[in-house]
Amino acid sequence: MLGVGQSFPQFQVKATQSSDLATAFIDINNETYAGKWLVVFFYPKDFTFVCPTEIAAFGKLNPAFNDRDAVVLGASVDSEFVHLAWRQQKEELKELPFPLIADVKRELSSALGILDPNEGVSQRATYIIDPQGIIRFAMVTDLNVGRNADEVLRVLDALQTDELCPCNWEQGQETIHVG
Repeated sequence: MLGVGQSFPQFQVKATQSSDLATAFIDINNETYAGKWLVVFFYPKDFTFVCPTEIAAFGKLNPAFNDRDAVVLGASVDSEFVHLAWRQQKEELKELPFPLIADVKRELSSALGILDPNEGVSQRATYIIDPQGIIRFAMVTDLNVGRNADEVLRVLDALQTDELCPCNWEQGQETIHVG
């Protein structure tokens, strides 16, 4: 698995950005959000049970990520058409404020080293990538265990201080000053 300090892989993918067929699909690559922090989270499959709880949680926090000059992207190996159907059917995903990447060729998941060997889907991985394209945070949980979107936001806040942050540090608290 690619980790902290490594470059996020080059990618060119389709994504679903809305529930409206007329505006649903876009192309995304490394340059699409140049100069921004990226929060990219992978989930196993559309039309499952844990995944929509996480996606909805990131959706609710999207304004907070935007306030931090960060773009949220969800990703799975499902096609852009499956993403669209799921967004249209699942109430909490209809107005989702960020795109869902369709990694149907599994190229991005493979390049990151997060393709589950038993299930053939993306593992439940989360990355925070800085504006220079460097991975600053990487986490993977079991396919059955949802992640904590608030914790991802907390880590982004800590990374953006560019300071030493103690355990459980939250925005507004003192950082560690050495010397």
